[in-house]
Amino acid sequence: MTPHAPGSARPASSRQRIRGVLAPVLTPFDDQLAPDIGRFTRHCSWLLEQRVGLAIFGTNSEAASLSAAERMMLTEALLEAGIPASRLMPGTGACSLSEAVLLTRHAVRHGAAGVLALPPFFFKAVSEDGLFRFYSEVIERVADDRLNLYLYNIPQFSGVPITLELIERLLKRYPDIVAGAKDSSGDWNNSLRMIEAFGADGFDVFPASESLLGKGMRAGAAGCISATVNVHPSAIQALYDNWSRPDAERLQANVDAVRRIFETRPMIPAMKATVAHYAGADESWRSVRPPLVAMNSADSGALVAALEDCGFDMPGYPQASVVDA
Repeated sequence: MTPHAPGSARPASSRQRIRGVLAPVLTPFDDQLAPDIGRFTRHCSWLLEQRVGLAIFGTNSEAASLSAAERMMLTEALLEAGIPASRLMPGTGACSLSEAVLLTRHAVRHGAAGVLALPPFFFKAVSEDGLFRFYSEVIERVADDRLNLYLYNIPQFSGVPITLELIERLLKRYPDIVAGAKDSSGDWNNSLRMIEAFGADGFDVFPASESLLGKGMRAGAAGCISATVNVHPSAIQALYDNWSRPDAERLQANVDAVRRIFETRPMIPAMKATVAHYAGADESWRSVRPPLVAMNSADSGALVAALEDCGFDMPGYPQASVVDA
């Protein structure tokens, strides 16, 4: 795979694209393990106040544990609460073609800026032709030129990598629909190859960690979509805003220190325990859907202590004592 020759780049779509820092938004659950709409909308509102976007229904949203009906209900709840659709990138990937079409069509018709589409992940070692056909069927059945589709590459979970060859085929067939990718491979060189091969064509690449944000922006990335944006949004947004300025190294070191704390723990339970603490001991936030297990009190205490040693905070986070009054 080689980058396109200079001067041969396809012009990017004139439609507005979502760029910058996005959170794969945590999904809170009530004591019956149903999605908690109130906490969800408050969390999204707080994230927007920190100027980050909302990649709802990603891996760290426990999207694989949510039904299509729950995802659509939560999307509609956000819109009814005044969350702008232009800041949403819902995850719409599914093993079922019909479910992927349903979710993608729903997101587009409600004005979402884009959708983040996992490949069908049950069957492993599938062919490039099979994946091309799957994405083609989704695009053709949705049949809406407002669609901005972002490919979600997370082979360590899906077992189905998104290759450069597949991206090239999809861009050739759907240049105004296939808008970019989130690369959660954990391999910076893979993200860089995506940027170098397709960035000039208006294909927006989002590495999946703020630890790659500085070098990503220098290489031409569109931003990052990272789990820990849920709890550290303002610092990560500050790095995005200032990646080319003299204090970028200090800002990068700050977000890296916090990221390392979470990477040594089960990510979703740890982030939910963090929100629970900074929301004023809101224990409901600890809830995760099986097969995940909530973080215990001792581990939560050690996590908060490590974060406080880094000077971490979640300023302005809605307090349980206030919102439940």
